[in-house]
Amino acid sequence: MAELKARLQADLTAAIKNRETVRAGALRMTLAALTTEEVSGKSARSLSDDEVLKVITREVKKRKEAAEAFAGAGRTEQAELEQAESKVLEGYLPAQLGDDELAALVDAAVAQVAEQLGEQPGQRQMGQVMKVVNAQVAGRADGGRVAAAVKAKLV
Repeated sequence: MAELKARLQADLTAAIKNRETVRAGALRMTLAALTTEEVSGKSARSLSDDEVLKVITREVKKRKEAAEAFAGAGRTEQAELEQAESKVLEGYLPAQLGDDELAALVDAAVAQVAEQLGEQPGQRQMGQVMKVVNAQVAGRADGGRVAAAVKAKLV
């Protein structure tokens, strides 16, 4: 079993014992999503820590989108609950990259793609640059932020 999944289960047990309902709810739903991911496909498998991080990132994104939807519908109490759950799950993700660090990674990726192509990449090569950047970012920055940084560099 992945070390991160074991940590989530241990934290769930502690949250239940300490009667932390928001934390316990967020961890329960995340562990359910992990189990679903493990049994999807043709055969059951055990997830690696990287795969667990991807599932947690997806769950955080779901919570943020739900919070925005609830806030837009005037249900502030439900929106606050979703935001609190996303904050709980963000504690399990690696530290997010700052704008300077992200810009440096994008610059390096653009230089690498330019070297491969023999010319400066343009908007048409955005996918190639994104592939290089995403391999280095590995969940430490939101995909939208990465895409915006790459787009700004390729203009």
